[in-house]
Amino acid sequence: MLAGRAPPGAAACRRLLAAALAAGLRPLLCGLRPCWATARRAAGQWPSPGLRVPEAAEAERLVQQAQQLQRIRAPLRRFIACPQLARTVQRCLQGGAGPGPRPVLLECAPGPGILTRTLLNAGVRVVALESNSAFLPNLQSLENSLDGQLKVIYGDFFRLDPLVTGTVKPPAVCSDKLFETMGVAAVPWRADVPLKIFGILPQRKERNTLWRLLFALYECSSIYRYGRVELNIFISEKEYKVLTAKPGEVRAYQALTILWQVGCEIQLLHMEPWSSFVTNLKNGGRAVPKSTWLPNDHLCLVRLTPQQNLFTGGLKPTNSSTFIFMVKQCLARPKSRLTDRLNSWSLDNGGKLLRELEIPDSAETRSLYPEDYRRLFEALQNSNMFTETWFHDEVLDSIRNINL
Repeated sequence: MLAGRAPPGAAACRRLLAAALAAGLRPLLCGLRPCWATARRAAGQWPSPGLRVPEAAEAERLVQQAQQLQRIRAPLRRFIACPQLARTVQRCLQGGAGPGPRPVLLECAPGPGILTRTLLNAGVRVVALESNSAFLPNLQSLENSLDGQLKVIYGDFFRLDPLVTGTVKPPAVCSDKLFETMGVAAVPWRADVPLKIFGILPQRKERNTLWRLLFALYECSSIYRYGRVELNIFISEKEYKVLTAKPGEVRAYQALTILWQVGCEIQLLHMEPWSSFVTNLKNGGRAVPKSTWLPNDHLCLVRLTPQQNLFTGGLKPTNSSTFIFMVKQCLARPKSRLTDRLNSWSLDNGGKLLRELEIPDSAETRSLYPEDYRRLFEALQNSNMFTETWFHDEVLDSIRNINL
């Protein structure tokens, strides 16, 4: 208490409280949002709408009803039906958020909307991208009951930017149209994350989807034209082991490993048994895939955040396809010596280059760390060793023939 100043009496306290309430309610009486609500929404923090979250049994019924309404056989999809799992995922997605404005969260294939409602109750602004028209009425009804916190779009994230000419037929969608509809603008590469994406990778196209996203990342195309978009995706434990493998790990350490580790910070957020997810199979089965060489008992929620310094050296979007090709060629024969691979490219002074990089002449291609491959590529770029037209032609053929 300040010296020489008496404490306010009860009457004075009532007057102060009435003035504070009037200041907060005045915008509402004028038909405007109060300043505190406007500030929270500008920062991406919405008040909780207090939505009811269905229990797992009800969510499973919604999935089965949607499957029955499908005219054609839908591909296998997995959904979050358990409210407890939804709360766990929500906490993972919001964990590590900085003090600045929170980016919009794009939820891919929300299905029955269990996670959608959980995110909305946590004050997250959500864009729901759903490709199954049977789920749309419930999601759109939820959208209409809220004041801009949820936006529902008909589309399939895993059919984003198809390689077709002419008009794109829904549910396929173009990234430029999607980002325009979401109201997300492009930002410089080194800026903060402009958008968070959550999804469960389709089981049958899991590896192909990872390659598609990888090419888009290095070329700064598709979703990465808008900046360092953060992916939060459930992938199989087997693929997670590949993405995080260390040099020398047989079978797990692959070209995909090196390229994702160079391009992104990879963080494991959560592991969940396959049995926790609901599928759209008519018999209600879980369709757990088998794995011979690597453990595969869980789905792993993985955060892939593009590196801010990815393009600060000699690696650029314009030459990234050459880098990808180089890594793929080196790991095609993981037990071969790196010097042999360099010699196969008609590089006479490959041994000298390796000594300058402090890489042993006897090093096998599977023993190099991801950053070693980046240093090797940048050194080759600086030495003009990749000017041979045959090399560039082979790169283009490799890109065209890759099964995406």
